[in-house]
Amino acid sequence: MEAGHPLDPLPEAHPSAPISRIVREVAAQFPGARITLGEMAEAFGERAFGLLILLLCLPALLPGMASVFGIPMLILGAQMGLGLKVPKLPRFIARQSIKREDLLRLADVTSGPLKRVERFVRPRPGVFLSNWGDRMVGWLTVVSAVMLILPGPGTNAPPAFGTIIMSLGVVEQDSRVVGIGVVLTTLGNLFAVAVLLVLAWMAIQALGWVF
Repeated sequence: MEAGHPLDPLPEAHPSAPISRIVREVAAQFPGARITLGEMAEAFGERAFGLLILLLCLPALLPGMASVFGIPMLILGAQMGLGLKVPKLPRFIARQSIKREDLLRLADVTSGPLKRVERFVRPRPGVFLSNWGDRMVGWLTVVSAVMLILPGPGTNAPPAFGTIIMSLGVVEQDSRVVGIGVVLTTLGNLFAVAVLLVLAWMAIQALGWVF
């Protein structure tokens, strides 16, 4: 696939809103009506992990949308955690596509707290951009993906929020933001696990009462 340098700035990109800029630049890279995950993985190379995880995780902030993107996120996270530098998507994942207009809608999904984080994003080297940091981001993404797949009230947004920040830091090469995302993702996953354990305990108690 012929592609220019990924994420080259566009005139309409707003420097204070990295996620909106990234989404619009990805849409500009692919003029067709639909964009497949395979096309994005091929076009963006080593930056594809962070980019794809970011784009898959943003819809998790919308009600009812999280579980749809959990499996692709899980596969990408596992590959990143195993040390792969470029995604190798299974065919059934690579063929999955998103409408260009739906992709552009994601530019406006970001919440207030996330917008505040975006103001401080800039390229900063550090340990969280090392191979070790990439692996940590990958395995935390796997756990977040599992939390998105499993049903539970209020268990989607906290892991998704931290994962979005982690992946934004990866795309923008900001070690500090990746580190903040690691902490928030860990806390979000712990919260989701706690909620699911409470629900499981309540279900067991209810079954014991019935029988």
